Amino acid sequence: MGNHWRRLYLDSRLTDDQRLRFDATELAVVLSHYDLGIIESITEFARGSRQSPKVGIVSERGKFLLKRRSATRARFDSVQFSHEVQSHLVATNFPVPRLIPVRGGGRTLLVRRGDAYELFEFAAGSDYQGTLGETHDAGAVLARFHRSAADLVTRNPIPTGDYHDHNGVRTGLRAVESKLTGHEGCEALIAELARAYNAAADRAERRGIKAQPRSVIHADWHPGNMLFRRDHVAAVIDFDSVRVSRRVIDIANGALQFSMPSKGDPAQWPDHLDEDRFAAFLAGYQSVAPIEHGERLCLPDLMEEAMIAECIPPISRTGRFGDCCGFGFLQMIRRKLAWLTGHRDQLVEAVSV
Repeated sequence: MGNHWRRLYLDSRLTDDQRLRFDATELAVVLSHYDLGIIESITEFARGSRQSPKVGIVSERGKFLLKRRSATRARFDSVQFSHEVQSHLVATNFPVPRLIPVRGGGRTLLVRRGDAYELFEFAAGSDYQGTLGETHDAGAVLARFHRSAADLVTRNPIPTGDYHDHNGVRTGLRAVESKLTGHEGCEALIAELARAYNAAADRAERRGIKAQPRSVIHADWHPGNMLFRRDHVAAVIDFDSVRVSRRVIDIANGALQFSMPSKGDPAQWPDHLDEDRFAAFLAGYQSVAPIEHGERLCLPDLMEEAMIAECIPPISRTGRFGDCCGFGFLQMIRRKLAWLTGHRDQLVEAVSV
């Protein structure tokens, strides 16, 4: 999800009183598995999903971040794969926080009573400010990620799949309609979004997406998953969705997320994308690796698919996107889709520059 989109969603899943937390005994037992030396302070880190508690830790050996993932959400094979990817990236000097191994075994994932724990070096940096320099570097770092992960050799099952032509999106659209009953025009709006999703998927197929290069992809490349310092990416901090698919999936989603004006009330968000940031992101990518001709042709269609796929899960579950009425949010999505459709050729040309 985009930075603002993600916060709208995550920040309303549970109230602050409902935020899941570590208890003192749990922390004592978990931290005993790591060689951190004398611990000086532990502070709740109240960001991200309230269902995955985090704490910041200061010890004589540095600053760290501890995260707990529940058994029902951890998908242990996927987590193990993501840890392999992150450890591989550290070895290539990619800007990713180092995973701290469990004492004695070299493992980076601690499993206790059905929960999974991850301990990272704490990454310092600032949130995305929307500058062209930050945006250009985010594109370049994505290309570095694809290049660095290309020679990964894994011992774990490899997650696959993405938002393109996915029946889960279609099922979610049908579920959305049941959550938004009572809004006049809801049925027509959902039908229009379903047609838009199917049409974009069909166009991407005709433009040859299946023939495009495959690689390890991040699958969630957006500003909220990065920290910045002086117009450069200081750290990429979330690899929960990493998988293998076509790399253009990452390029399209990143181009969308980094060019999305999304401040304030979603009902007031503009129809257009920020074309300067769109061009900067893609120029950054191409400064490291070329974008293939077939990938360029698919980009606008995949951006339309991504826009629909991003908002369906929370609205299909709750009828809302964060604090926003789901119906109003989808009306905004319809407006942006219309802009994308009308500027398809212009966006493809921007990639070719």
